Amino acid sequence: MFRLDVDPALLLETEERHQLRTVLREFMAEVCGPDDVRKQTAGPRGYDQVVWERLAGEIGVQGLALPEEYGGAGYSFGELAVALEETGRVLCPAPLLPTVVLAAQALVRSGDRRACERWLPDIATGARTATVAGFLHPAQITAERGPDGWLLRGEADFVLDGQGAGLILVAARTPDGPRLFACEPDEPHGANEPHGPNEPKESGAATCTRTPRRVLDPTRRQALIRFRGAPAEPVGEAGQAPGIVDAVLDAGRTALAAEQLGGCAHALDDILKYVSHRTQFGRPIGSFQAVKHRLADLLVETEAARSASGYATACLTDAAAGELPVAASAAAVACATAYRRATAEYVQLHGGIGFTWEHPAHLYVRRARADEALFGTADDHRVRLARLLGLTGRRDRTGQGSDLRNGMSG
Repeated sequence: MFRLDVDPALLLETEERHQLRTVLREFMAEVCGPDDVRKQTAGPRGYDQVVWERLAGEIGVQGLALPEEYGGAGYSFGELAVALEETGRVLCPAPLLPTVVLAAQALVRSGDRRACERWLPDIATGARTATVAGFLHPAQITAERGPDGWLLRGEADFVLDGQGAGLILVAARTPDGPRLFACEPDEPHGANEPHGPNEPKESGAATCTRTPRRVLDPTRRQALIRFRGAPAEPVGEAGQAPGIVDAVLDAGRTALAAEQLGGCAHALDDILKYVSHRTQFGRPIGSFQAVKHRLADLLVETEAARSASGYATACLTDAAAGELPVAASAAAVACATAYRRATAEYVQLHGGIGFTWEHPAHLYVRRARADEALFGTADDHRVRLARLLGLTGRRDRTGQGSDLRNGMSG
């Protein structure tokens, strides 16, 4: 039965989170202005390695929600959500979502101490990036026993940070059912040389090829990964994979909602600044009733998204606070819808100039539109919510029944 009771304290911003937000906002203003984001996305990695290392070394973002025994800070997802909101506010292209949320959550939830001890410390220090593959369609990747261990075959498309991740957590089909594996693509000679966004990156003796995909949002790179007998190590126990995948996808939806909330807040702030200074007929355009109404509607929608994101974060922070699947899908609907509207108003209330390449608004439009399909569209989540809340007995159109994996990268 779905529970709506939640400790209000979980929805409040603590002093520590407020301080973290202040530090991150100052840091992001320094390293991720609009020109910085353009420069980083045009680079070989798609993000600035120095910024990534500073996030880990100076602020400890990558290790915020990781257990102390594995090199993390031991905080909750609530602190990580603050970081995701602030990075989403400036479109920071660093691969936090695939590394710190998807891959790290998969490792932690597996309960595999050996795997966690091996890979989580490097994630916490920023020494390693990671991602997940096969979480949408596990049947597309199979694992078979070779003479020296497990081998992966198959492919996963549109994998977040698939081109550069140093560790890939793969959900694959085995003779005994689906299982989670860890694959470290070997770097061939010259692998440290820069790779452009449209250049394939091959690993090892052609056991794993990674081909960048051309995507709408340049701040979030994705790639096609093909496994051709790539060596891999099992993570966790057999039979755990479906539960881990479902939990990780809901964590991803919650994290994405926090990023989208940050993008909404930026758009609203920038619009307010513009309409307060732009004059027409001798007065600021923000004083016109029609503009006031649009801004009021946007504020209401943004605050609704903030509430939905906060509740999903509380459910992920404290499993006893409520039902995460419902909260995650509700946040996905509210935040994706608000972000789409905020970016549209960002362009329109700037007199259309936000559509030009020189203005940063179009980057937010691209991010908002691309995010809509990342973990399932708003309509997909409405169908899921209807089923989870008992409003319909029909299975959702993904055919999964118990979960929604439609639109998940990889």
